[in-house]
Amino acid sequence: MTKIMEMLRDQGIDEGLIADVEAFRSSFEVEESERRRVTEPMIPFYGKEILEQAIAGLLQGENLLLSGSKATGKNVLAENLAWVFGRPSYNISFHVNTDSSSLIGTDTFVNNEVTLRKGPVYQCAQYGGFGILDEINMAKNDAVSVLHATLDHRRIIDVPGYDKITLHPAARFIGTMNYGYAGTKELNEALVSRFLVIDMPPVDEETLMKIFRVTFPGAKDKALEQFAGLFLDLQLKAFNGEITTRPLDLRGLLAAMKTMKGGLRPSLAVKMGITNKTFDIFEKKIINDVVMTRIPESWTAGDVFA
Repeated sequence: MTKIMEMLRDQGIDEGLIADVEAFRSSFEVEESERRRVTEPMIPFYGKEILEQAIAGLLQGENLLLSGSKATGKNVLAENLAWVFGRPSYNISFHVNTDSSSLIGTDTFVNNEVTLRKGPVYQCAQYGGFGILDEINMAKNDAVSVLHATLDHRRIIDVPGYDKITLHPAARFIGTMNYGYAGTKELNEALVSRFLVIDMPPVDEETLMKIFRVTFPGAKDKALEQFAGLFLDLQLKAFNGEITTRPLDLRGLLAAMKTMKGGLRPSLAVKMGITNKTFDIFEKKIINDVVMTRIPESWTAGDVFA
């Protein structure tokens, strides 16, 4: 609890919001069986305005839709919000075959009896969790339409053949979406109206440096500046349409830096984490040229980690 409040205060979050978060946490206990789902995220989210918008909305019982391009920290923010509010999180990854039964639940046999195997949305509603609806614009509109009564003022789930349940007062839903991914589509207007929408801004150098320093406390600042510069260079080229967003992969860059910590040469590590994420030979050459301007071939792991 202390660590969470320190994280919020370090970013200058409004004290009134922090007090309300503390009151929320003390008002709602977490079921013993679900405490394993309350986990500290690997990476803190940095962004005062975004955090304040999200916290204010959730405190008022609203659901959030996080919209933005790749590598803007949508899932990181969702995980951090569940942790800040002290709620169990339930991740629902949407795809073209997502249907109502995979969200709410489906019939199954237990001890020779038909019973309901509860889906993640049902569990979230029952235990007062935070449901993270990942890539919500990849599902068919008729699949997510079953959530309308769950997401609006009714806050109910009507399970055909079973019962109608009312959402736990602490339950919230956070949707994430990217535009332009294969399989994505426009969200139904009725669904969007049930969310407060936060447009996630592109990551900047200050945020990248904070992430790198927290994740790799033993790394050298000069090396971290080059990795931040590499990511921003690729981000600019992606925004200008010179390359696709495939190599714009912060997870991949962090994974590459982990292998450097294990002793792998930086140029080889970046190949695995960034360059090889695209399979187009011409795009790969552009990315390799950008990498060479930031990460010298002569660098060893000792140039990155002390």
